[in-house]
Parts: sequence; structure tokens; C-alpha cells
Amino acid sequence: MTVVDNLMVGLETALTFQNLIYCLIGVTVGMVVGVLPGIGHLTAISLLLPLTFYAPVTAGLVMLAGIYYGAQYGGSIASIMINMPGTASSAVICLDGYPMTRQGKAGTALIITTIASFVGSCIAILLLILLSPPLARAALSFHSADYFSMMALGLVAAGTLIQGSKFIGAASVAVGLLLGIVGTDVSSGTMRFTFGAPQLFDGISIVVIAMAFFGVTEVMTSIGKVRDHALNAKVTLRSMMPSRKDLAESRFPILRGSAVGSAVGILPGAGGGSMAAFMAYAVEKRLSRTPEKFGNGAIAGISAPEAANNAAAQSAFIPTLTLGIPGDAIMALILGALLVHGITPGPQVIADSPELFWGLAVSFLVGNFILLILNIPLMGVWVRLLRIPPTYLFPAITLFIAVGVYSVANISFDVFLVAGLGLIAYIMVAFGFEPAPLLLGYVLGPLIEENFRRALLISRGDFMIFVERPISAIFLVLSVLLVIWVVMGARTPKTETKET
Repeated sequence: MTVVDNLMVGLETALTFQNLIYCLIGVTVGMVVGVLPGIGHLTAISLLLPLTFYAPVTAGLVMLAGIYYGAQYGGSIASIMINMPGTASSAVICLDGYPMTRQGKAGTALIITTIASFVGSCIAILLLILLSPPLARAALSFHSADYFSMMALGLVAAGTLIQGSKFIGAASVAVGLLLGIVGTDVSSGTMRFTFGAPQLFDGISIVVIAMAFFGVTEVMTSIGKVRDHALNAKVTLRSMMPSRKDLAESRFPILRGSAVGSAVGILPGAGGGSMAAFMAYAVEKRLSRTPEKFGNGAIAGISAPEAANNAAAQSAFIPTLTLGIPGDAIMALILGALLVHGITPGPQVIADSPELFWGLAVSFLVGNFILLILNIPLMGVWVRLLRIPPTYLFPAITLFIAVGVYSVANISFDVFLVAGLGLIAYIMVAFGFEPAPLLLGYVLGPLIEENFRRALLISRGDFMIFVERPISAIFLVLSVLLVIWVVMGARTPKTETKET
């Protein structure tokens, strides 16, 4: 089938009334949670994940994806207006977005980020449409050993490419791997880490993990944070009209940011929008003839990162759907939702479920057009959402967490398990642990174990199969090089300090 034929299949699926409604719900919820600091798209997707189990798989995934990229749009609003990012990937927008608000240019900053979000998303969606089929065809020749090594590279990247301690990142991945193997061993039937509890025989549900490490933890860490920024800036349609100079200054940064974001999003385990946004900001500051403007309201300082984090959000679906390797925690949740519906993400998805894949791809375009329509005329509404008191917000979220967890299997044990794991997660986060690598470890752990065992069965216990196969060897070498690069990078500043 040609690209046009595939897009026609996607249009027929995406433009059904049911999928349009789920798309509208997803992007609207995403905008709201992106605007409100302290919630985040991970929490929202965790809360709504149980609902997708009762909906058709395509509609459910369209909604979850809509929340993801919708939050990328909304996250910059809080960054610009009150200097508090709605999402982690919008943190860099604070550096120049809030100074623009203090200069009376809040409307210009909001419209520029909206345009950057739309352009970055569309470029990444185009790459998704063009690159996914050939990548899936290439992945069909992958062996179990190749998949094991590729997933190992994803976990190494997830544990090392974080902003905090690399050791803590690796420890977070290890904890996720341990949580992933809880339950009955499929091969031998042995119970592992169940402690005699029958409720754990089938393992810990991804909903429980997501709610505990991203829902409960987010609420607990957000309690007590006071929003001491006043919303004095007024946003009108006239103030949102950018000048020709603003558009000219943002044109090339948007294109460069889209390229950076698309490249980072495609990399399995690279961390998605946050890394893409910071990389795009660094690129623009280095290329700028006036780097001193960055941090004081530079147009390029908001347009490039915004395009990058939205492009990364869309291109992250490429390795998730075609290879079964999630790029970040959100993709891990969506991969988990696919597995719950009985669909194994990988190269066979495009061939076996073309309506799902192409319907999802086209729904991204539809969702981005909906967001463009919602954003510009309703910008004042989104800004007013920032005035919702946390005293009403957080108790409601906690209630939704309890109801959502219980509704999956109607077992009260899961609610207590979320509460216990949530408390442990809060303590872990207080000591610097990262929940995102943990979730990647949880999702990829069983898949890595399965492919590892299968490869050894085929080779009759010969570990050389992981080195003899060229694809597997390349991924293993990349994993080793990544570890060496991170270790050398961590030691370099210390050496320079001693010399100084």
C-alpha cells in the first residue's frame, strides 16, 4: 500500500464520530492538566488509563495520546504567566516566557508558543507517517537477541540520560525491573515476590504502578507549594497578534527546534520532551548573535523549546509502535495499554492492525488542528484556570485515583497497594529517585526477560548469540559507549575543579 492508501485508511478510522469525540476529550483534558501546575500529563493519563479498558482500543489510545500532546500545548501557559511549568518539558519556557510577561508581552509569548507547538507537531507527524513503515519492515528481521539488546540500550539510556544522579537513575530502573517480575513466572509457574498474597499472583497492574508513582506522589509533593505569583497580565486577542519581527525571529528557531525534537523523540529511552526542549534551547543560544538576550525575553528562547517538546511528543510514537520500545514514561503507559488490550507493540502492528496505526497517526493531525482552534480564542479561559485553588484540586485527584484503581479489577487490595507504594514513591522522590526510569524498567523488564530466554533457547544456552548477531552486537556496543560517555562526562568537571 502507498502512503496515500495508508492515509485514507487512517482518515476513515480517525474521522468516525466515536474517535473524534475521544480525540476532543483527550486534547481538552490535556490542555487543562497542562495549564494547571502540579498535575501533569503523567498523572492525568494514569487517572484515565482504567477508562480505556472499557473503550475500543483505537479510541482509548487516541484519547491517551491527545492528553499527552495536549498537555505539551498547555504546559507553556503556566510557564509564561506565573513562572511555574505545567509539565516538565515546559520548564525551559520559564527562562524567557515569564520575562516576556513582565515586559507586557504575555500575549505575544502565548501565540508564538502555540504556533511553535503546531508546527513542531506537524513536522514530527510527517516523519511518523514516512519513517514508520520502512522501520517496521526492517524490524521484522530482528531476532530475539536483537530485541533484548535493543531494549537493554533503552534501559541504559533511561537510567543514564537523566538530569540528576546517574547512579540513582540506574537504581530507579533496577527497582522497576524488580516490580515488573512480581507474580507468576510464565515459563516455570514459580511465584516470585508475591509473599503469599493471591492478589499478586498475576503481578502488579500497570495502573497501580502509574497511580502510585505519578498520581499519589505528584499530589503529595505538590501539597504545600504556594503559588505566590499574581496573574496581573491581561491577555486579549489584540495582544496576541505577533509583529512581523516576532514571526521573523521565531521562524528558523521553530524549524531547528522541530528537527531537534523529532530526532530526540525517535531515540528509545532518551527521555522525550524535557531533553529535547533543553537541547533546542542550548542550540539556539549557541547560534544566536545576541546570546545575552536569552533569559531576558528572547523569542527564540520560547519558540525553539516549544517546537522541540511537541515534536518529541509525536515522534516518540515511532519506536513505541514500530519497535515496542518506549521513549519515556508516557510511552511506557501507552505501551502498557496496548498490552492490556492484547496488542503486542512492534513491527507487526502496522501489518496486523493498519486501522489502529494509521487511525492513530491521522488522529494526531486532527487533534493538533483541534488544539489550534481551542487555543487561540479560548486563551483567556486557560489563563483563568490558573486561579483554581489547590485545596479543591488535590482532594479531587486523590478521589479519582482511588476510584480508578478499584474500577480495574474491583479489588480493594489494589487501593491499599497504591497507598503503600505511593508513600514509598514519595520517600524515594525525596531522596532524588526518578519515577520515569522506574516505569520504563517495569514495562520493559518482562519483555527483556522473555526475549533473553527465547534467545538462549534458540542458541541452546550459548551467550555468544548476543555478540555474533550484528544487530545485537551494535546495540550492545552502543550501550557500553553510552555508559562510558556518561561516566567520562561525570568525571570531567571534577578534574577541572581540582586543576583550578
